[in-house]
Amino acid sequence: MAKEVKTTSAPLDRDAWLAGVDPKRRDEAARLLDLFTEATGWEPRLWGPSMVGFGRYAYRYASGHSGESLATGFSPRKAELSIYLMPGGGDFGAILSQLGPHRMTTGCLYIKRLDTVDEAVLRELIRAGLEDLARQWPVQPV
Repeated sequence: MAKEVKTTSAPLDRDAWLAGVDPKRRDEAARLLDLFTEATGWEPRLWGPSMVGFGRYAYRYASGHSGESLATGFSPRKAELSIYLMPGGGDFGAILSQLGPHRMTTGCLYIKRLDTVDEAVLRELIRAGLEDLARQWPVQPV
């Protein structure tokens, strides 16, 4: 039996989505919407109830598993902002060293507060992540 895809893309109603964001994160979420739009040149889409994505890519692993996911994006979680850089496997150490306070896992960057990081460096990181991803999978704007 095929595994059901739980996270799919849908149009984003900016005002409605922001109204549902925790008030403590709402201004940061609005700023991230603008920042990602500026960095990618793409319109945001909703991926599941809380992730905002920019672009998409389809993948197929050697195992045969395949799917589609957002190319980059974010989610304003209660404890931290989750920034999705996606699995291209690139080394972003030089850029990350200039960002400001953060923690990193495979493909995901966590920031406690947006005002503690350099937004120009974050834009550079978003672009670098997309370029890295595009070397492995075709990336589409919508």
